[in-house]
Amino acid sequence: MKSLSTILALATLAVGLSGAENKKPNVLLICVDDLKPVLGCYGDSLVKSPNIDRLAQRGVLFDKAYCNQAVCAPSRNALMTGKRPTTLGIYDLGTFFRKAAPDAVTLSQYFMQHGWRAEALGKIFHVGHGNHNDAESWSVPHWSPKGGGYALESSQAKRELVGDTMRGPSVECADVPDNRYGDGMIADEAVTRLRAAREKPDEPFFLAVGFLKPHLPFVAPKNYWDLYERSSFKPHPRQTPPEGAPVFAPTTWGELRNYTDISNTGPLTDAQQCELIHGYYAAVSYMDAQLGRVLDELDRLGLSKSTIIAFWGDHGWHLGDHGMWCKHTNYEQAGRIPLIVSAPSIGKADAKTGALAETVDIYPTLCELAGLPAPKGLDGASFVAALKNPAAAVTKEAVFHAYPRSPRGMGELIGRAVRTSRYRLVEWKVPGAAPDTAILELYDYADDPEETKNLAESHPLVVAQLRAILAKQLEAKPQLRLPPQGPAGATKAKAGKSRQDRGAMFDRRDQNADGKLTREEFLIGQPDPQEAPKRFPRFDTNNDGMLTREEFINAGNSSPAAP
Repeated sequence: MKSLSTILALATLAVGLSGAENKKPNVLLICVDDLKPVLGCYGDSLVKSPNIDRLAQRGVLFDKAYCNQAVCAPSRNALMTGKRPTTLGIYDLGTFFRKAAPDAVTLSQYFMQHGWRAEALGKIFHVGHGNHNDAESWSVPHWSPKGGGYALESSQAKRELVGDTMRGPSVECADVPDNRYGDGMIADEAVTRLRAAREKPDEPFFLAVGFLKPHLPFVAPKNYWDLYERSSFKPHPRQTPPEGAPVFAPTTWGELRNYTDISNTGPLTDAQQCELIHGYYAAVSYMDAQLGRVLDELDRLGLSKSTIIAFWGDHGWHLGDHGMWCKHTNYEQAGRIPLIVSAPSIGKADAKTGALAETVDIYPTLCELAGLPAPKGLDGASFVAALKNPAAAVTKEAVFHAYPRSPRGMGELIGRAVRTSRYRLVEWKVPGAAPDTAILELYDYADDPEETKNLAESHPLVVAQLRAILAKQLEAKPQLRLPPQGPAGATKAKAGKSRQDRGAMFDRRDQNADGKLTREEFLIGQPDPQEAPKRFPRFDTNNDGMLTREEFINAGNSSPAAP
């Protein structure tokens, strides 16, 4: 017969084990800007991506993962709300998602409601172009690196104001430490946040880390450029759009043309293409090294076994294929993304799955992995089954994405795409218009992986099958259009006083809530982008390169019409 002390000890142990089993897992969400699957773990033999590759070795890699729209803001809205752009009716960079869904509970917000501490570093939501962060999604103010732009004076000298953003050269190779650029600063802060989280073992964390590279401009320390020989890169062999594709379907890569060393018209030279590809790879390796620092610290602190890691690229990127650069299309190079999930509770490691997945699936998946019921109304479906059995290639029949176009005389079209394991069909039409008004694209990735020809006319049976799948989805909403705020002229001065709330204007621009505005933050949303840069030095009364709240309000009040 067991003694009383033995019984008590066993009971205490049982309670302890039960508590350990029920402990909420941490979540580390890694978001990467403009990263296509040019990674060693995805089969690229040239790139140097050792840290992403080792993350793949401790989790499950999704070989057929896709974004819901190949542009930053809608893609990140899909990640954080679990709703596709076609559901929200937001396809642009400037519309804040809560204008369409004011009561949306974001992914991090949902975890906060269930006891997690949610923090965000770097780029999670898209900020800029009139859009801003979402304070409701985080337990503490969102953190962004200060500075981190061009390191060379020669690059700084070439900067020009394009819209509300200062642009310079498309590439920069500078002999500087990693934390001279933004991603190094983000990694520094992530390490600090992990150490702080380690001191609060009873409070699970949801830490979202948003790396900025390889987004343009391709800036990276010289040692990452030196990982590659320029002669290793060649222009893509196909420099023309798919045969038979609608003339409006390809991108004109206007994003790249915003940079001062890229011409406004015409093709790139072979030398320019090779430099850009080299820069993209260097930026990938730079970002990879920063991820490595975060993973190393997670391991050093003993947090790996209690942390779910989800690694996600917001969309792909055209590197000269089809004569296209950047994203902004429905084609494979823009739509396909890297997605890796490491879940200690699942235990699968160094596995690859061919199961289809899309960005909106991440929200319900993280909920299931954390033991939470997924909220109702999400567009995606959990892919935990694929994590448990990566060899089972079918978890859903198709994934969906979209892109808008406004061809002259045709109205505002939405190109809704359905992607199966073999095909992609794109249906271009005005939302709500009759199906027979649609312009169609069809590509077969078994017989034509490079998308050389639109097969819609020659494969009517496949088109019919895919349109039937697409018809199960709700019709795409048109782009949300917001009415002007207040009566006409409401922002004009009256009785010698400005009616603008300059304090609120400051808060909207102060993206990381540090009480100061950088030049870039000051320029956000300026109505007169050509004149606004001239005001900054006048506002900056102490010439420290930053604006305090008082400087912004006082200088602005001396010139009411100039925000």
